[in-house]
Amino acid sequence: MNIQFTDLIENAPRSPGVYKMFDVNGTLLYVGKAKNLINRLKQYIDTSKLEPHKQVMRSLVTRVEWETVPTESDALLREQELIKTEKPKYNIMLTDGKMYPMLALTNSEFPRLLKFRGKISQRRDVYGPYPSVAALNETIKTIQKVCGLRTCTDSFMRNRSRPCLLYQIGRCSGPCCIPQTHYQENVQLARRILTGDSEPIIADLTKQMQSYSEKMDFENAAVCRDKITALTQTSTRGIRIESREKTHIDWNKNVSELEQWLGIKIERVGVFDNSHLFSQNPVGAMIVFGHDGFIKSDYRHFKLQNRSIAGNDIGMMAEFVSRAVARGPKLSLIIVDGGPAQWNIAHRVAPDINILGVTKGVVRNGDEHFIMPDGTVCDDMPKDSSLFLFLRAVRDEAHRFVITYHRATRAKQMTASVLDDIDGIGAKRKQALLQHFGSVRAIMDADLNALLHVNGLGKSAAKKIYAYFHSEMI
Repeated sequence: MNIQFTDLIENAPRSPGVYKMFDVNGTLLYVGKAKNLINRLKQYIDTSKLEPHKQVMRSLVTRVEWETVPTESDALLREQELIKTEKPKYNIMLTDGKMYPMLALTNSEFPRLLKFRGKISQRRDVYGPYPSVAALNETIKTIQKVCGLRTCTDSFMRNRSRPCLLYQIGRCSGPCCIPQTHYQENVQLARRILTGDSEPIIADLTKQMQSYSEKMDFENAAVCRDKITALTQTSTRGIRIESREKTHIDWNKNVSELEQWLGIKIERVGVFDNSHLFSQNPVGAMIVFGHDGFIKSDYRHFKLQNRSIAGNDIGMMAEFVSRAVARGPKLSLIIVDGGPAQWNIAHRVAPDINILGVTKGVVRNGDEHFIMPDGTVCDDMPKDSSLFLFLRAVRDEAHRFVITYHRATRAKQMTASVLDDIDGIGAKRKQALLQHFGSVRAIMDADLNALLHVNGLGKSAAKKIYAYFHSEMI
């Protein structure tokens, strides 16, 4: 049987994707995801190392199929989609919704945003599931910024005498202490966002921002601007994963179309993006692709060396592009996320390489146009064309890559300044916390039960951490 199964998987690629196992009657038994399909499938060869129900399943397998996708995250989402639609017999853990994190709005006078894992029947008003805790935390952060809903427990809210830090930084409306007049309206707004109805909200906020600007009320205009930014960034990631349609890229076709459109021959394309938070932790990134897909071995992260230009997007772009060009890989085309200023600086530091600029209007993912290698502007590409969607997808991959790196850089800094202040939390425990939750913000938001599940932390340390961030005696 081992030899037979080895034959079934001998042509599996080393790419991210999902695999499907069938029995002799063609019944789908199991769906799984993998960062590297062949490596994952090889784990099924020795059945003695499998869980009991997988040993039974594996004995019935007579056919194995697979689908490749661009990234490991795409594989996770595709796996979830197939399990929901095909309901494979042996996907026990996912068919009852137990594996992925979900979000609920509680039923109370001031509904709370609540993270949980469990059967959907355990909560009302549930959204998700989400592909990772990080994705769920980003969604919660967006709802906090736009709607000001609380995340604290009922007991914590009842015992407050003054608003907490989240109120001070504009991520909660403070129902614990501040009289509320629009909280229920904001709850309805949050429900609209969570069900994917963001575009009308963005349009309304844009009108409000313009109105405030005309009245010289720049403070409220900035509030609207920040809400628009939060919503558009979340729309890019896809806030309700279960209704998101996945696009499978035909790389050779799309890159050939790009070659024809630009009139150049393409071997490797580098896509650049920057990230910083009020000039703090300035970083950049380059992703690379070619006719066969993303070339992840050529991806690059950059920490800004010239600190005097931190926060200057144009100066940062100049440094990152020049460093990438000097050190390789050799690029046929550079794509920059930005307008004429970004295009010009990239052209100046890499004059021998074609530059394509991808600019966006107020609404991200729908208002893009392009600055061509000769400096002319193309704003008439059909928004539903495969090339437009392709260019948007690679731009968003660069954005994802740099944002992930920026968050990791921030998390290290935050860890030093926040977790180090908690007595008894040393390097090993900090590492365990970050591996479990993914970010300091997630640690700060975690309830006591979640902290108790961190390997190596212990009950006493978990209580200290919870008390530190929630100002409660346990």
